[in-house]
Amino acid sequence: MPFSWRGNPGARSLLLSLLLFATWETQSGQVHYLVSEEAKHGTFVGRIAQDLGLELEELVPRLFRVASKGSGDLLEVNLQNGILFVNSRIDREELCGRSLECSILLEVIVERPLQVFHVEVGVKDINDNPPVFPESKKRIIIAESRPPETRFPLDGASDADIGVNSALTYRIYPNDYFALDTQNNREQTSSLSLVLRKSLDREEIQEHSLLLTAIDGGKPELTGTVQLLITILDVNDNAPEFAQSIYRVRVLENAFNGTLVIKLNATDPDDGINGDITYSFRRPVSPAVLTAFIINPNSGEIRTIGKLDFEENKLYEISVEATDKGNIPMAGHCTILVEILDINDNAPKIIITSLSLPVREDAQVGTVIALVSVSDSDSGANGQVTCSLTPHVPFKLVSTFKNYYSLVLDSALDRESRANYELVVTARDGGSPSLSATASVSVEVADVNDNAPAFAQPEYTVFVKENNPPGCHIFTVSARDADAQENALVSYSLVERRVGERALSSYVSVHAESGKVYALQPLDHEELELLQFQPRQPNPDWRYSASLRAGMHSSVHLEEAGILRAGPGGPDQQWPTVSSATPEPEAGEVSPPVGAGVNSNSWTFKYGPGNPKQSGPGELPDKFIIPGSPAIISIRQEPTNSQIDKSDFITFGKKEETKKKKKKKKGNKTQDKKEKGNSTTDNSDQ
Repeated sequence: MPFSWRGNPGARSLLLSLLLFATWETQSGQVHYLVSEEAKHGTFVGRIAQDLGLELEELVPRLFRVASKGSGDLLEVNLQNGILFVNSRIDREELCGRSLECSILLEVIVERPLQVFHVEVGVKDINDNPPVFPESKKRIIIAESRPPETRFPLDGASDADIGVNSALTYRIYPNDYFALDTQNNREQTSSLSLVLRKSLDREEIQEHSLLLTAIDGGKPELTGTVQLLITILDVNDNAPEFAQSIYRVRVLENAFNGTLVIKLNATDPDDGINGDITYSFRRPVSPAVLTAFIINPNSGEIRTIGKLDFEENKLYEISVEATDKGNIPMAGHCTILVEILDINDNAPKIIITSLSLPVREDAQVGTVIALVSVSDSDSGANGQVTCSLTPHVPFKLVSTFKNYYSLVLDSALDRESRANYELVVTARDGGSPSLSATASVSVEVADVNDNAPAFAQPEYTVFVKENNPPGCHIFTVSARDADAQENALVSYSLVERRVGERALSSYVSVHAESGKVYALQPLDHEELELLQFQPRQPNPDWRYSASLRAGMHSSVHLEEAGILRAGPGGPDQQWPTVSSATPEPEAGEVSPPVGAGVNSNSWTFKYGPGNPKQSGPGELPDKFIIPGSPAIISIRQEPTNSQIDKSDFITFGKKEETKKKKKKKKGNKTQDKKEKGNSTTDNSDQ
C-alpha cells in the first residue's frame, strides 16, 4: 500500500530527516538513491517520478510500476506523489553479506509509450550487528608442563557489519596466568592468541575460566563474548604422599588371622593414571614381615596372616611404598611400627639342677638340696613369677638372685620317721588369669647309723631241764634295728668268758643270723645252777649281755656301745665291752675302766690298724677271752626292789694258760669276792 505523507506533519518531519540520508543523481540516464538499512517502513527514499521526468497525472494511466530483481517489495512508489519509500525491512547483511558495496536495483516501467528506467538504491550499513564468536564456550586444554610465553591461538569474533562497524578489539578480565595478543599482519588480517604468562600447576588450579570480549567500532559500540574454559592437563609431576612418615599401631598377639592392622591412604594430586596408587611392601622385605602381614595393593590395608607371637617378635618395622601409574612412575614411602601386645599365654617354666640326693638324715639345717630356676617368656606382670613349695615339709625355697632359688633343708631329718619326701615346686605368674607350672622333686633321706639294735625286752629267763641232749635249741634271741640296709643288719655272738676251767662257749652257742641259742652239752643242775652269758654281734654299734641260770632260767641284757667312724685310712672301732677283774694285755689294747663305780667295773677292747694281732670284727679270738680267777663276766645293777638272788652269780678260776704266765694278784682276789657278793649288779660296760 502506497505511503501518503500529505497532510501528515509527522510524515513530513520524518521525510525531512531521511533526506539527509537519501540523495539522488542522474548520470547516463540512471537515478541513484541511498538508504540506510533497517530503515522503518515508509522511510522516504527519493522522488522517483519527478527524477525520471514523469508527470504525476500520467503515472496511473501509463501503468507505472517498479520491478526489483531479487529484492522483492523492499521499496515501493506512491503513485499519487511519485515518491519511492521503504516498504519492508532492509537488511544489508542479508542482501549483500560482507560486501562493501550493497545496492538494490530497480527497474521502472511505464507504457504508452513504453519506457524503461533503471534506478539504483544504495543500502548504507549501520552498526546493527554485534561481534559474534563461533561458540559461546570455548574449551582449551593446556598441559601444566607448558613453559611461560607459550601462545595458544584463539578464534576471533565476526561482525556482519562493514567498515568501522566491524572493526573489533578484544579484552579479557585481568588474569595472572594468561594475556591476549592481537597482531596485524601485512594482509591487514589480525591473529588473536592467548599467551601463558607463568607456569601452570594443575594441582593448584585445575581449570581456568576466562571471559573474552570483542568490541566493534560502531557508535554506539556493540560487543560479543565467549567463555574460555581452560583445562590444565596433568603431567606426572607429583609423587604419592602419606599423611605421616611413621605410623605406630598396636596389635594383640592373639589377634585372629586377617585382623586389620592399619589402612593406609596415600594421596597423589596428579590426575588420571598419574594419581592412581598401588601399595606394596618396600623391598627388601624381611621374612618376619612376610610371614606375619599382607598388604592390599589397591586399598592399602595391612592385615595379619598366621599367628603373632610376642615371645618371638615384639616389634615389626614395615616399610611401605605407594607408587602411581604414570608413564614415569613416582613413589612415596612410610614406615609402620607394629607393636605386639603381650597376653598371658605362656606358663612359667621350672628347671631343677644340681640335685644333691639322697640327703643324709644327719644333714645340717641350711644344706642345699637342689638349685631351682624359673622363667616366663611373657612380659610385665605376665612374666613375673613367684615360687612356692609343698607346705609342711622340712625344706624351704630361698631366693638367691631374681628367678633363682635354692632348695635347702629347713629342719632336722629322721629317716626312721620318714624316708622319702615328694616335694612340689609351684611357679605362678602375675597374669590375669595367672598361669602356673609345677615340678616334682623326690628327696630320699639317706640312712645314718644313728639307732642301736633293740631287743624286745632287756632280760630273758629260760628254764632248761638238766641232762638235755647236746645241741638242743633252748632259746631264741631277737633284736631289731630301725636303721636301713647294712646299718640295720644284726648278727649275734656270745661274749666269751671262762666258766670254771672251761670256756662258756663249751656250754652254749648262738647262731649268728637267727639268734638261736643251743646247749652244746648236757647241763648238770648240781654243777651249774645258773649260767650267765652275753650274746653279741660283731657290728660295732651294739653289744649284748645275757645271763642263764643253769637248769633253771636264762636272761639277756642289751647294752649300747658307741661307734667312731672315719675315712678309709683305718678306723678305730670301739668294740663291745666285757667285764673283768684283771685285764690281760695279750687280749688287746686295754683302756682304763670306763663308768667305774658302785657295782661296776669295765674295760674296752679296741680293734683296728693299731692292733694288728687282733682278728676281724666277725670273729672272737681266744685272747679276747678275759683271763682271771675268779672272773665276773658281767656285772648287773638291778633295781632297788629286785628279787634276784645275788648269790646266784658264780665265779670261775683262772684259765690254765693264764695261770702259767703270771700269778694272781692279791687285789684280784679281793675284787673277785666283791663281784661275787654283788651278783645282782647290772652290766654297765661302756
